[in-house]
Amino acid sequence: MNIVRSIKCLSLVMVLFSATADAELRIAVLDFELNDITSLPNTPAEITRTSGMAPLLIEALSRSGAYQIAFVDAATQKSANASFGYLFRFHDLAADLGRQQGADWVLVSQHSKPSFLFSYLWVYLIDVKKRAAVARYDIELKGNHQKVTRHGIDTLAEKIQATLAAHSAK
Repeated sequence: MNIVRSIKCLSLVMVLFSATADAELRIAVLDFELNDITSLPNTPAEITRTSGMAPLLIEALSRSGAYQIAFVDAATQKSANASFGYLFRFHDLAADLGRQQGADWVLVSQHSKPSFLFSYLWVYLIDVKKRAAVARYDIELKGNHQKVTRHGIDTLAEKIQATLAAHSAK
């Protein structure tokens, strides 16, 4: 778990120093929830992998310099998330959490693992002002090693950026 915390801290520091002052949009990236329905669920390796996904997504979104990340600490997220999947299902409440953190957008995510061979990233992009999801992303991960995870997160970040660009053009 120390590695995960180190990754989160490093990501936060990187975001704080790399976010430009003129960035227009603030995005709250919530921690991914692990929905492991395999015959051997929630192994330490899978928990570690899943807990590293939000920092990877923050890193990928921060590369462009177009967004500021609204940090949501684990205790605040846990307090708002009444039970597993609560914020994932109730977008208005996720939007309220985002508003409290000064965000324009919130990303609520689950890592669904129905098999040892593949898993999915399920993500909603929530507009804080509308208090509703404006997009859903489903990314399939074939395998469970770091390269697959990073590629899936980078693909997810590209799709999110395309959606945000389309919304800001309106």
